[in-house]
Amino acid sequence: MKRENLEIVVGVFVLIGILALGYLSFRLGKIDMFQTGYYTVYAEFDKVGGIKKGSVVEIAGVPVGTVEKVTLNDKYQAVVELKISNTIKLPDDSIASIRTKGLIGEKYVQITPGGSEQYIAQNGKIRETESSIDIEEVLSKYVFGKI
Repeated sequence: MKRENLEIVVGVFVLIGILALGYLSFRLGKIDMFQTGYYTVYAEFDKVGGIKKGSVVEIAGVPVGTVEKVTLNDKYQAVVELKISNTIKLPDDSIASIRTKGLIGEKYVQITPGGSEQYIAQNGKIRETESSIDIEEVLSKYVFGKI
């Protein structure tokens, strides 16, 4: 009888350990299973060179969200799906830009909020966008005298 009690206690302890590990994996991995705390906004760009799922979305250098998905629409423009924190309300005249950290660093989306009284709703669209600058293209134009 004592052996069965010991086995039950060990089993419960192992189960609690597995549940704790699962919880920590989700929390430390910043996985949001139920999509709480975020809303979705879309932006269309002519070029997104280097933006991919998981890229950072910043306002004034502060991370406020992530890139959820990058797709191509019927006008051959890149549509970027952004997950923005619910604590941030974006005015509907905000500008989304593709920027680079450093000279050849990783790409991120920078949002410059506007001054409008109206805000972008869930599944809304940022109308003003600035595509990324391709350094290689600029250098090749300079080298071959097109600038």
